[in-house]
Amino acid sequence: MLGLSADILLARLVVVFLGIPIHEWAHGWVAHLLGDSTPEREGRLSLNPITHLDPVGTLMILLTGFGWGRAARVNPYLMHRVKNPRTGMALTALAGPLSNFIQAFLLALILRSGVVFLLPGGAADWVAMILLYAIAVNIGLIVFNMLPIPPLDGSRVLAGVAPPRVAEFIERLEPVAPILLIAVLFVLPQLGLDVVSWMTEPLYAFLIRILPL
Repeated sequence: MLGLSADILLARLVVVFLGIPIHEWAHGWVAHLLGDSTPEREGRLSLNPITHLDPVGTLMILLTGFGWGRAARVNPYLMHRVKNPRTGMALTALAGPLSNFIQAFLLALILRSGVVFLLPGGAADWVAMILLYAIAVNIGLIVFNMLPIPPLDGSRVLAGVAPPRVAEFIERLEPVAPILLIAVLFVLPQLGLDVVSWMTEPLYAFLIRILPL
């Protein structure tokens, strides 16, 4: 697929069929814990990949390592276990990237344990490479989703902790969110303003540094 090595493609498939479903399930599960029945009613409290995969987002992950699942709908006004709906939305949004970090951490622990290198012949190196790629894709998903741009998770988290005026401004950006996202991801870099790299590189470096690799 467009010159991708089999190792990279397999690692991305692992994330598509494991990382993305867990990411979207985590959103729904936290919303459910906070009192919102929407994810349960819509069948999103499941780890079945078919329930959570978005065709375009899946293709993006396979091609680039960045992408998304089918967003789990939640209703912050039903999250009666928190006082502020924005707080509930922030916690729900944070759950997705946190699930990817937990997955990356567990994969790193498997590598660190050395159990992979008990496999015979070249299988050990091959499995280790797959795990490293899967860790990298999970970290990439965290970094991408934590961008403070609607409708990504980072914008929900920021709206939950920012002053009300800032939160209201972020929410008003929702109608133009796709245009804004395209501009930030594709247009501005062509003009020499790679805002995404400025925001993501320190976070990526930090996350890699704290993994047990």
